[in-house]
Amino acid sequence: MLLHLLLFLALYTIFNHFVNKIRNLPPSPYPALPIVGHLYLFKKPLHRALSKISNRHGPVLLLHFGFRPVVAISSPSAIEECLTRNDAVLANRPRLLPGKHLGYNYTSLAWAPYGDHWRNLRRIASLQILSSSRLQNLSHIRHDEVRSLIRRFLRYENQTVEMKSMFFELTLNVMMRMIAGKRYYGENVAEVEEAKKFQEIVTATFRLGAVTNISDFLPVLKWVGGRSGYENSLIELQKTRDGFMQRLIDEYKEKASRGTVSGDKKKTMIEVLLGLQESEPEYYTDEIIKGIMVVLLAAGTDTSAGTMEWAMSLLLNHPEVLKKAQNEIDQVIGNDRLMDESDLAKLPYLNCVVNETLRMYPAGPLLVPHESSETCVVKGFRIPRGTMVLINIWAVQRDPKIWDEPTKFKPERFKDLEGTRDGFKFMPFGYGRRSCPGENLALRTVGLALGSLIQCFEWERLTQELVDMTEASGLTMPKAHALQAKCRPRPNMINILSQI
Repeated sequence: MLLHLLLFLALYTIFNHFVNKIRNLPPSPYPALPIVGHLYLFKKPLHRALSKISNRHGPVLLLHFGFRPVVAISSPSAIEECLTRNDAVLANRPRLLPGKHLGYNYTSLAWAPYGDHWRNLRRIASLQILSSSRLQNLSHIRHDEVRSLIRRFLRYENQTVEMKSMFFELTLNVMMRMIAGKRYYGENVAEVEEAKKFQEIVTATFRLGAVTNISDFLPVLKWVGGRSGYENSLIELQKTRDGFMQRLIDEYKEKASRGTVSGDKKKTMIEVLLGLQESEPEYYTDEIIKGIMVVLLAAGTDTSAGTMEWAMSLLLNHPEVLKKAQNEIDQVIGNDRLMDESDLAKLPYLNCVVNETLRMYPAGPLLVPHESSETCVVKGFRIPRGTMVLINIWAVQRDPKIWDEPTKFKPERFKDLEGTRDGFKFMPFGYGRRSCPGENLALRTVGLALGSLIQCFEWERLTQELVDMTEASGLTMPKAHALQAKCRPRPNMINILSQI
């Protein structure tokens, strides 16, 4: 019996190998097992596992995640082909379970297939919600929240502070004030019960978002076992989250009926979207508005908070870089005022620090998965219709053939690049139709928060040992161990800090 099984596996893998050759598919690791495919090869984190396999088999690699064909891309030239010539063909998203239940049945900006509906959502995000003028009008929110963060750190002088939660609460407050005009963390939280409910929703969202649902790749499990506990959790979370967002929308509708709405320059995102609803109620339904809200909340908080945590970890391990960044801020801004968002353009070294952090620890190491809507060709290989495409930007941005000493933290390498993609070697926010529309907001928030903490405080590690830079598993590549540090006000900033 065992002999027959081994013979079957051998014939099966040999057959698949020759079929791939005949169909001109990308190279594939040997063997691909029945049912599970290549899932047996993977260890977490996935971006590192894919990088190792690609180093052996090539930068365009065909894998089978169970029954789902996946192509992993890990070279700038292959990425360029995907996101320029084949950009429209690869602009779909795979239909995964979170997209069904948390993405309003694949109709939200993050999960919608490429087409007229998605193009309209993208236009709303780019022109109505996240445009430069809208971000400028709402810059006071980021200014206020960073000042609040500084005050919180002042209360922890020379005490151990867990940095990720501080950054996460900052980005959540920024985003929710932009969306709904409310803050749910820290000081001046008016509606305590509502804030508690929001915090529970956020915790559940990111906990479930970090889980890999195996039935997305092995549907036989669902056929045999029915709906999983994971799926039930998604359904329950969506019910709670949807109700919460609906109440926020209803509040603004009631305000509008009373004539108490914000001026154009101070409008929240809900007010902007309800204005569109008035002109096209059949399209801008409450469900569409809620879909936009939850995408902005999910995509614009944990990613930026994680980038700040990685940046501070790197700076604590490289005090000479921290000192250089402080000196630049002192020279450009002085010590008689706090830095502002408008100062970011005058702080090139700080921008280099942010870019180098994004190079080494991109918030989306595999970007968001793409899927081919029809057969296309990348680097001479056929990519069949319905193939999931993972772009391993982490591998490209750490490739020693592309970057000098790629594992070393060297912000100076971006002095001349100034954050440009430079031939698809550096693109932490993606590229093309499905690139991140919140790039400008992320860079403003991260730059202002990081620069302000560098300007205001002296920072030190808890011990002489370097900060642990191990990565945990997750879509946004979190740190395995949350950063803890100590700070104290810089002597030349005590006067100005006493006034905030």
